[in-house]
Amino acid sequence: MTNEKRARFAKYASKTAAIAAAAVITFIILFPLIWIVPSALKPRDELFSIPNHFFPQQATLENFSAVFTMTLNGYSYVRSLFVTAAVAAASTLLALSVNVVAGYAFARVEFRSRKVLWIYFIVSMFVPGITIQLTSIRVVSALGMINTPWVLILPGAANSYQIFFFRQFFLGIPSSIEEAATIDGCSRFRCFLNIALPISITPLIVLGVGHFMGSYNNYIWPVLTVSDNVYLTQVMQIIKLIESSLVSRYGYGIVIAATLISVLVPIAIFAAFQKKIIAGIAVTGLK
Repeated sequence: MTNEKRARFAKYASKTAAIAAAAVITFIILFPLIWIVPSALKPRDELFSIPNHFFPQQATLENFSAVFTMTLNGYSYVRSLFVTAAVAAASTLLALSVNVVAGYAFARVEFRSRKVLWIYFIVSMFVPGITIQLTSIRVVSALGMINTPWVLILPGAANSYQIFFFRQFFLGIPSSIEEAATIDGCSRFRCFLNIALPISITPLIVLGVGHFMGSYNNYIWPVLTVSDNVYLTQVMQIIKLIESSLVSRYGYGIVIAATLISVLVPIAIFAAFQKKIIAGIAVTGLK
């Protein structure tokens, strides 16, 4: 075998190995989503039957019907799903509004103690959130935010990682664009609103989707700060569903169906913004 053929064979083998590894990793990641769909359609006796079948032998929509009609602590799971999505959306809009302005200020505005504040933000990125849970609970309790939707929206609005990301993004934009606009009489706020903000649509979407997912799937913070049934999140309702008498009546198929319904929201968001998310990852890699 000539050297050229060996090189071509080695290149083909490495490419094949990479594709095989990517396929295996993708299957492992997606397997829970692949498994959950047929499992949600299985009747109670079939879900844990031995031998078990991947596809339901007698598909039924009873689990989904039970999810849409059931009530836990006087409130429906569907209502909790909408409440969770609304709270996550409000939290995301507030966080993006605060952090994009802060990132722009650190990148473009000269003010006193800017370097000191920037060091503070950088240091706070390395502090695990779990270490300040107790003090955070004391703060929101003193402010009277316990058992209100604000306790799920306001804390975490200022995010050091997002501020760092926006600052680095704005530093990559040539300042000559804004200088030219300033010469034409454009104020700093107009420069931000008409120049910087439209350019930053991609990072806004990428960070916004990440923040929404974190808020939507959050469990520890709501459990510590919310006990009122009105504001129970969908994750908390699923946990309560596992412990309820509905499982003994319908089996764990109702839990799987509720989980599948909750997963549809993140999937829909990713499908809507997948192009921007991929573009944002590509931009991050280039930087």
